[in-house]
Amino acid sequence: MPTSQEKAMKVLQSLENANPTAIQEYINPSKYIQHNLAFPDGREVMVGALDDLKEAGTTVDIKRVLVDGDFVAIHTDYHFFGAKAGFDIFRFENGQIVEHWDNLQEKVEKTPSGHTMFDGPTEILDEAKTEENKTLVKQFIQDILMGQNSDKLTSYFDRDKYIQHNPAIADGLSGLGAALEAMAKQGIQMVYNKIHMVLGQGNFVLTVSEGTFGGTHTSFYDLFRVEDGKIAEHWDVMETILPEDQHKNDNGKF
Repeated sequence: MPTSQEKAMKVLQSLENANPTAIQEYINPSKYIQHNLAFPDGREVMVGALDDLKEAGTTVDIKRVLVDGDFVAIHTDYHFFGAKAGFDIFRFENGQIVEHWDNLQEKVEKTPSGHTMFDGPTEILDEAKTEENKTLVKQFIQDILMGQNSDKLTSYFDRDKYIQHNPAIADGLSGLGAALEAMAKQGIQMVYNKIHMVLGQGNFVLTVSEGTFGGTHTSFYDLFRVEDGKIAEHWDVMETILPEDQHKNDNGKF
């Protein structure tokens, strides 16, 4: 019997191989709640898109998978109608997928840090510290990105040791500071208003947050690697949220 992780991975790989079997076996036929605002509910929408995706040369290169209770979160290097970085979250009930959230961003090849949007460790470690690490990351989002206690910034890091995969920010706290200063000079603000999910397994924690970037309604998916009680590495995907009149379902982004 495949695990929830294996089921979720096979469903995503269907987008590349155009074989509907995994979708039909692992997604509930009568309940598939879709939070990608460009698509209606139901698994048949995904099945119906397979031929077009295959014709477009879709590739699905899964980089990281986290399992947290009934949730499976997947970090993927996609290529369909252009190269994209993506996160997908699937919720399971009774062994079947019943709900899906995602975030997609155009992939950037050259970053200030010299890292890609995907490279770095993938192995799950320190599973006994999952809840501790989730708490740490949630507090970081609240204190720093939501601005509740910005004086605590340096306490979350081991000096300037911070590996950054964001396509616009260099490594280290110094790189983060320089990027924020540059955005401020351009009148661009990155605002986190609400945390919707905190999912984790061992040393990896994924947060799903809502806010604005440059005044535009934005969904932030941030993946952190925690090492020895400090934030050591970060990957992310930002997506502009479609205006309400363009939504193909009524479930909302979150």
